Amino acid sequence: MPKEVVVIGLLAVAGFLVGGVYATWKTARLMAVVLSVLFVLAVAGAALWLL
Repeated sequence: MPKEVVVIGLLAVAGFLVGGVYATWKTARLMAVVLSVLFVLAVAGAALWLL
């Protein structure tokens, strides 16, 4: 699988995660924190995959 496909997939997942953080911040802060940690991991994974 090409590197670019994996990076685009990870960034797409990161986009969904940041949307979940935005949607759940006022009602479920703990879940929003968990989603934000997963968001950071997805973005970091995409950046490291490019290297």
